[in-house]
Amino acid sequence: MRIDVDDDEQPEIGLIALIDCIFFLLMFFMVATSFKQKQEQHKEKQMSIVLPRSAASLDMAKAAPDPLVIRVDRAGGVALGEDAGASTLSTEELHERLRGEAGRNPGRPVRIDGDGRVPYESIVRVLDLCQFEGLTNISMHTRQK
Repeated sequence: MRIDVDDDEQPEIGLIALIDCIFFLLMFFMVATSFKQKQEQHKEKQMSIVLPRSAASLDMAKAAPDPLVIRVDRAGGVALGEDAGASTLSTEELHERLRGEAGRNPGRPVRIDGDGRVPYESIVRVLDLCQFEGLTNISMHTRQK
């Protein structure tokens, strides 16, 4: 369909459509700003918690035989093995060691010994690496009160 425009008529800019677009952008920025303010308010209201200890832990003799022990210290450093003299591993080194262990024995149980004051994100990082490599038989070592 062809529309013929006379030479006398000049094209016009639709002001109604322009006003609608500007109003829409204004509302978008107002809503986006209100979401950001709510997120900042929640950060200020966070409360620190102390995770509880276990009232009764399993006897280690009854636990799974020969677990892979991952120790996480208070500073978030990670070491493999139960001995206190084990060297601290970087995330990449731990990932490589877990990949090798998952290749040799994918069903091997993993035990995480974490300090009571370790940041939770350090434990989650270790759990994520274990899950990524397919080591899903994971337990946490706790102390009795």
